[in-house]
Amino acid sequence: MNAKEDLYALDLSGAAWRKSPASNGGEHCVEITDLPGGGMAIRDSKNPDRPDLRYTAAEWTAFRSGVLSGAL
Repeated sequence: MNAKEDLYALDLSGAAWRKSPASNGGEHCVEITDLPGGGMAIRDSKNPDRPDLRYTAAEWTAFRSGVLSGAL
């Protein structure tokens, strides 16, 4: 397996999902949870039973940098 497959092989049924403190209780929020090795998983807070998206640490860092810089 590779790093991405390893992340999707994890059982997140007991994960501690959290919303951003900036969400202010809004309806359209995502939730995140930490994954081993610095990875992250995100899901739609309104539809938590839908599949989540999982990112390696490098992918999450690139995504976050893009958002913070305004590139995304």
